[in-house]
Amino acid sequence: MKFEEIYQFFNNPPPTYLNRELAVCYILDIILQQEESYGTELITQLTENFPQYRLSDTVLYSALNFLEHTGVIQGYWRKRKGRGRPRKMYKVVGEQKAQAEDLAKLWRNYVHKS
Repeated sequence: MKFEEIYQFFNNPPPTYLNRELAVCYILDIILQQEESYGTELITQLTENFPQYRLSDTVLYSALNFLEHTGVIQGYWRKRKGRGRPRKMYKVVGEQKAQAEDLAKLWRNYVHKS
């Protein structure tokens, strides 16, 4: 190790991978803003809007499965304009909107503190 490497680390730190708890809150924030989204789009938007964070496929789909299983989001298949195959889209279930908004706020507070 060299001192130069230490300075480089702090000047250009590696990305932080979201855990499932953060991923749940992030996903809900995006879906609430856009009304619907799909897996690849969620990862792409995180990288573009928050370059210091990353989201693995494993954590993403674990979080989506949790949200779908608990009834906060609903998944459905839809073909998007200009896209080849149908995508599994997700939207917040109406009765769960208050819960979703509360969790999305946790994400917004988290990224503004960082």
